[in-house]
Amino acid sequence: MRLPRDLTGTELVQRLGCVGYTVTRQTGSHMRLTCAVQGEHHVTVPRHDPLRLGTLAAILEAVAAHRGISREVLLDLLFER
Repeated sequence: MRLPRDLTGTELVQRLGCVGYTVTRQTGSHMRLTCAVQGEHHVTVPRHDPLRLGTLAAILEAVAAHRGISREVLLDLLFER
C-alpha cells in the first residue's frame, strides 16, 4: 500500500490513537505521542499540512518496529481501505 500523500500531522495523531498512542505534550508545532503497549514508546509528530513523505515513512517505521509488525500491516490497521 502506498503512503497517503495528503495526510496532516493532526490526522496522523488521530489514526495513531487507534493503536494506543496518546498526545503527552506539545511544544510549538510538534506533538509528542506515547504508547504504553509492549513497553513505553515515544514518537514526535509535526503538525504540518501535509506531512512530508519521508517524515511520515520514518514515523510509521518507528511505530511498526515498536509493535513488531511490518509497515504494510500497520498501514492496513491505520488506513482500513
